[in-house]
Amino acid sequence: MKILVVNCGSSSLKYQLIDMADEKVLAKGLCERIGIDGKLKHSSLGKPDYDSNAPMHDHTDAIGLVLDALLDKEHGVIESIDEVNAVGHRVVHGGELFSSSVRITDEVKKAIEACNDLAPLHNPPNLIGISACEKLMPNTPQVAVFDTAFHQTMPPKAYLYALPYELYEKYKIRKYGFHGTSHRFVSERAAAVLGKPYESLKIITCHIGNGASVCAVKNGKSVDTSMGFTPLEGLAMGTRSGSLDPAIISFLVAKEGLSVAEVDSILNKKSGVFGLSGVSSDFRDIEKAKSEGNERAAIALDLFQYRVAKTVGEYAAAMNGVDAVVFTAGLGENSPPARAGICSYLGYLGIEVDSEKNNCRGKEVDFATDSSKVRALVIPTNEELVIARDTKEILA
Repeated sequence: MKILVVNCGSSSLKYQLIDMADEKVLAKGLCERIGIDGKLKHSSLGKPDYDSNAPMHDHTDAIGLVLDALLDKEHGVIESIDEVNAVGHRVVHGGELFSSSVRITDEVKKAIEACNDLAPLHNPPNLIGISACEKLMPNTPQVAVFDTAFHQTMPPKAYLYALPYELYEKYKIRKYGFHGTSHRFVSERAAAVLGKPYESLKIITCHIGNGASVCAVKNGKSVDTSMGFTPLEGLAMGTRSGSLDPAIISFLVAKEGLSVAEVDSILNKKSGVFGLSGVSSDFRDIEKAKSEGNERAAIALDLFQYRVAKTVGEYAAAMNGVDAVVFTAGLGENSPPARAGICSYLGYLGIEVDSEKNNCRGKEVDFATDSSKVRALVIPTNEELVIARDTKEILA
């Protein structure tokens, strides 16, 4: 069974074609600048890479070019589109409507559209990608896999805000959480690495990169996570402020004469480690600036690590213990100093870092010392594989 995994952004489209017989990635690529001019980067197993600057007026054009690349005699990996048995779509927001992945129907599309207000930058492009695949592959079944679904097991004490309850009833204002596919994959993989039943463990997963969130996974279920109603809540991130006193918004509106939309732009696009450091939203640039003596860069990194560690402590309390802390995503997988800095706050949990084991990038490792009471793991995430596995399971 070959499954095409599609992840649509507003002007981009990432994809992978996975052979589920051995879960091997046959081809992958990225379409960028959709609606502007268009750029495709494509790589296939055992074939030369392929780049194209063909026009992409919309996502249907992009999907068409992806299918052309997959079928190409020189760069492709299939001879007929019928070899693609299913398409799995990443959908960011399923609200309270979806607690698991589902086969896409007209009713499902309407339900996804009903969540557009909760994810206005993400759900509409996700729906466009679905429609494009339906148009070009009308006989191919499609499945939606939701970022929010994994967190639907959170109890009310974790997902409700202390607002008038009518606002929850009227607008569904609550914590939803994101990065759920990643948190699910690495927590399941952590159990396998530890050789223990997933349902018996208390695991804290740290998906940290330009976007960042922490999740408490107890007995195989998400019981709390740091992102909230939107991905703005929680940790400081690349350009996002993370949690702050909500009165700051009205203060800035009054003092700076800003609109709510302008403040929202500051919090989402000009804050985080970028706003603090004045250097970049890329942690690699900030780490380099710190090594060169940039004090604001050092403060930004210290603040980020401190807040991750505080959230880990919060979730250890929420679960009344923890068996393992897992690091994943761009920074979590590739920055030994960030992992060491975060773990330096976690000695009280029984985590001791083995510096030699921690000196790695992008590979699976338990970098805690043998005597540590709590394990510290690096596990590269693989959201595309989760989407493909869910798609296969639903259509089996």
